[in-house]
Order: sequence, then C-alpha cells, then structure tokens
Amino acid sequence: MKRRFAMLAAALLLPVGAVALPAAPTAAAPGPGTPPAGGAASAEMLGALQRDLGLSADEARARLAREDDAGRTDARLRKELGAAYGGAYLTAGATSLVVAVTGKAHAAKVTAAGATAKVVARSEAQLDAVKSTLDRNAAKAPAAAVPGWYVDVVTNTVVVLARGDTSAARAFAATARSAAVRVVATSENPVPLYDVRGGDAYYMGGRCSIGFSVSGGFVTAGHCGTTGTATQGFNRVAQGTFRGSSFPGNDYAWVQVNSNWTPQPWVNNYAGGNVTVAGSTEAAVGASICRSGSTTGWHCGTISAKNQTVNYAEGTVTGLTRTNVCAEPGDSGGSWLSGQQAQGVTSGGSGNCTSGGTTYYQPVNEILSAYGLTLTTSGGGEPPPPTGCSGYEFTRSGSISSGASVYQPDGSYYYSSASGTHRACLDGPSGVDFDLYLQKWNGSAWANVASGTSANPDETVSYSGTAGYYRYRVHAYSGSGSYTLGFSNP
Repeated sequence: MKRRFAMLAAALLLPVGAVALPAAPTAAAPGPGTPPAGGAASAEMLGALQRDLGLSADEARARLAREDDAGRTDARLRKELGAAYGGAYLTAGATSLVVAVTGKAHAAKVTAAGATAKVVARSEAQLDAVKSTLDRNAAKAPAAAVPGWYVDVVTNTVVVLARGDTSAARAFAATARSAAVRVVATSENPVPLYDVRGGDAYYMGGRCSIGFSVSGGFVTAGHCGTTGTATQGFNRVAQGTFRGSSFPGNDYAWVQVNSNWTPQPWVNNYAGGNVTVAGSTEAAVGASICRSGSTTGWHCGTISAKNQTVNYAEGTVTGLTRTNVCAEPGDSGGSWLSGQQAQGVTSGGSGNCTSGGTTYYQPVNEILSAYGLTLTTSGGGEPPPPTGCSGYEFTRSGSISSGASVYQPDGSYYYSSASGTHRACLDGPSGVDFDLYLQKWNGSAWANVASGTSANPDETVSYSGTAGYYRYRVHAYSGSGSYTLGFSNP
C-alpha cells in the first residue's frame, strides 16, 4: 500500500552514584437525516455507567442517547445565539437540556430546538471575562484558603471556593469587582497529580532515574538508595519511599509512591514523547536495545553478553547484562527496552556518551520476582501517553495492536449539522506507523473523505464537508501502542 517501516526500540534513563456519542455501526449505519440510536456505546462505558451511576444497561443507553442529542443541540444553539448565549446544562439524570439566554427575545430559538430556555442576566462570555479577571489576580488567592474558582452556568455566577475561614476568599473575590462572583464553602483540598514515567529523574540526596512503573511505584537501581530512603520526583515534590533495596550482590530496588503519583506504562524517549511498555519478554544476545536516563537521555546499541559479574569498588554484582550502550552518572536506575519490552534498569558502566562506553543493566524480571511486583503495561488498563495534539475541541485516546483499526469517537460516529471544516490530529508513540482516515456516511456505506498515511506515528487531516455523519478510523499500519486523537467539527 505505501511503505515499509522499521520499529524503533525504546529505552529509559539512569543515574549512577464532551459530548457523549453513540457507537459506530459496523454492518449498518444511520440513514440520511436519521439521528443515531444512542445504544451502541462501548461495553466498557456502559459497564462503568451502570456501576457508578446505578443504572441498568437500558437506562445507560438511553442516557447516552439523550446526552448525544443534547450535545448536538447545544453546539447548534451556541452558534445561533452568539452573544446572547448564557451556557447550557442537563438537569438531573440528563432528562432535559436547559439553555440560558440573556433576553426573552432569544428564548423562542431554544424552545424551537427542543430545549428549555432560561433567561439570565449574564452571557457565558461575560462570566468568562469575570473569571479571567480572577485568573489575572491568582497571586492574591492563598491556596490553603482558596482551592479554586469556576464559571457556574447553572446559577449564572462565578464561584470562588473557600476552605475554612472565608475572609481570604471574599477578599480575593472582591478583586473581580463584579456582582457575578459568589463565595462557596468547601472541604476540598486539591493536590497536583503526577505521572511515574521511566527515564525521568528522581532525587534522594543525589539523582537517579526511574526504571519502570510497577503496581504502587517503580523499580530502579539498588545503589541509588537503601530501604526507608525518601524520594522526590523530577519536580522536587515528595514522591515516595524505598521499600526494598539490594546492593551489592544485586543492584535493584523498588520505590513505593504516594497517592499524588500514578505509575504509567511509559518511558521517556527524550524527543518529546513516550515509548509504551507492553511487557517484559527477554531479548537475546545481539538484539538491539535502547535506554533512557535523566543525564544523557536516549541511547541505543546491542546486547553483548548476559550473566556478567561486575566487580565494583563497593562489591561485586552478579547476573548483569552487558551492552555497548553509553551512560553517565545520573542515568542509574533508568529503563532499558527492546522494542516495547522492558529489559532492565541501569546499574553502571565505563566510558561516557562522548567517547562511547560499556554499560550494564539489572534484568527487570528478576526485580519483579524478588519483590512480587507487577509491571505496569499498556495492556493493564492504564491511560495512554500524554497527547501532542492541542487546540482541538474534543479528545479521545486508547491503545491499538499492529494491523488493527479502531473507530472514534468511542467506537462510534458523530453528527455535524452544518457545513465546514473537520480537523483532526493523531498522536502515536515513537517507532510505530499509525494512519488516520476521516469517513462519511453516504447513505449506504462509510466512505473515506480525507486521510493521513505518512510513514510516521503522527498524522493530521483537514476536510471541508457538508452536514452529515462522520467518524475517524485509526489504523496501526505497523507497530502497537497507545494513541491520542484530537478533533474539531463545524
């Protein structure tokens, strides 16, 4: 069809020393002008809705259908009402759509569209402007007393949250100089959440690199810390504690992270992206291998030998794997990958990344076995890597195997009620060849109307089309891994 593409191996770092949309039909699709049935959502989504919202399968499908219809109605009214649009929201149980307008003269448009009109004092744009004023004064909001602020379209106000004594929140609210702002008491105490990613730096007095994410934390080199040593993340935020460490003899350890950190199946490729970890099948001598480390980034080479004993000044370490890949202090503990398979964590070596060298890694499967840990992989239900596609109205993500195709949004399609430009961006992991197709329902079948089929993991498409039903096909031409799709509709 187009070209051959070689999959790149990945490696880690080391230190030493909004709209709910119905599912796309397979054999059948909606006829021209016929709204989607709303009952073909993914089994995973239906199951989660039943579990978390206390719905039956039929109730979940019906709710998704109502939400799909409401989303399309809201998008159309937002454009038609312009400056008079005051926001929209669904009532409890998503039973009806309420659209706010800034005058009775505009209510008829809302009613004609099948929604409930509510006349309000402020447009959504005016509320956004008030919030923007608060954003500019954010330095005057102490985090301990003011956890946040937001536009509340239900009450047609801007809410400033207050924890404990409300005096600081009231003083901050006054900086907006608007009657639209109200203070609401809360017990919220938000904290930032961070990802655990192979190859990233962490600190414990010195600096080392994360090897691979495991359930509850990550594995790394034993010489980086002893049991009980506290760690900080790449951003110097409290991260976790060494729960096990062995050095010399072995050179492995594992760190349990706190609730602010989430282990992800990724390794930093130091080129602005991630390599997804799919498993830990051991590579043979002579195989290509790459490593990621916080000092020297991403470097590749081949496996020279296994089961080497290295005689460090601190003592001997047995069972290491020898490579011709370079490394430097700070890369210790970092990830080694062959393709998408985890191989080990950096122990030590000689030479450097200017003149070249020899580096050894501790095999990862031994570490997992020693501590009874489970490697975090792309097949374990983890989220996909962060997206490189920004500035799009909607975002969807998932994982895909080589040769397979998936349809978005949500295994489904979407309806565009107006002519205009459809734009999309596909972001895949390094070393794969993913393609993107925009398809339109022609009344009897799905037809490709735009595509991106370069020999790369990332694609973009742009298509000027008329009203109708559309969907995106993401195809893994070569390689497997996680992806993110960003798209905007007329």
